[in-house]
Amino acid sequence: MTMKIGDIIAAKVTDENDHYYFAQVDGLTYQVDKQELTDPLTIGGLVSGFAYENNQHQLQITKNIPAVRLGHYAWGTVTDIRRDLGVFVDIGLPNKDVVVSIDELPTIKELWPQRGDQLMITLRVDNKDRLWGELISMEMLQAVRIPAKGDLKNKNVQATVFRLKMVGSYVITPDFNFGFIHPDERIREPRMGEVVQARVIGMRPDGILNLSLKPRAYEAIGEDAQMILTLLERSSDRTLPFTDKSDPVAIKRYFSMSKGQFKRAVGNLMKAGKITQDLEGLHLKTEG
Repeated sequence: MTMKIGDIIAAKVTDENDHYYFAQVDGLTYQVDKQELTDPLTIGGLVSGFAYENNQHQLQITKNIPAVRLGHYAWGTVTDIRRDLGVFVDIGLPNKDVVVSIDELPTIKELWPQRGDQLMITLRVDNKDRLWGELISMEMLQAVRIPAKGDLKNKNVQATVFRLKMVGSYVITPDFNFGFIHPDERIREPRMGEVVQARVIGMRPDGILNLSLKPRAYEAIGEDAQMILTLLERSSDRTLPFTDKSDPVAIKRYFSMSKGQFKRAVGNLMKAGKITQDLEGLHLKTEG
């Protein structure tokens, strides 16, 4: 029997216990959490809400309708990662995160979304009645994008990475402006779903922004030092596993600079009192 899940349905209330009402549609029973309700339901009446299968594989209807539904796209937050399955995304359900399959994620797993990253998804139901998250297509994004306008040159913008290509990274701003980051304009390749702070370096005739993730050059500490400082600020633990004893090849690969440049930049930052260094690496010095 095919479940009705992933969208809003109406079901007939047939029973209740201390914690749930139970409602049926097409011979299937869905539970409704009483804690969600402001008014009691009536046995024999109808209840409508979003239908899904919860983490305990029980059919459930929630009155808290998520923005992400079948045919509806919205942002969800990555909550967990399973390398053999995909990433779990919170769309607002009380006891269920949906999975975006490994088949939709980058081949390089280091570029997979991490916890807290944002993905714009819809839902789909497979032939085994399982609910999955599905990334928004480029065609759908093109339909909702808004060309950037005005003089944004050298302005800072926040954007979320939604496509990774050999030619560069594609991002979208909260205003639904598209942006493109060429490999030459980034220190490292941002991962899918990562929210980045970028600088506008140009605008195409079609309103797509050309962006850079590289820091501006600051005379006080130099461009190399500013790059290291920016990476430390963006690191979740404000630490980078590199020291002046690190392998030159590893330094070149990560920072795109020679070991000599790295040592000079680290020295400048330490003299400026912005970082510390120990055997574990570089650490951003907190204010005060």
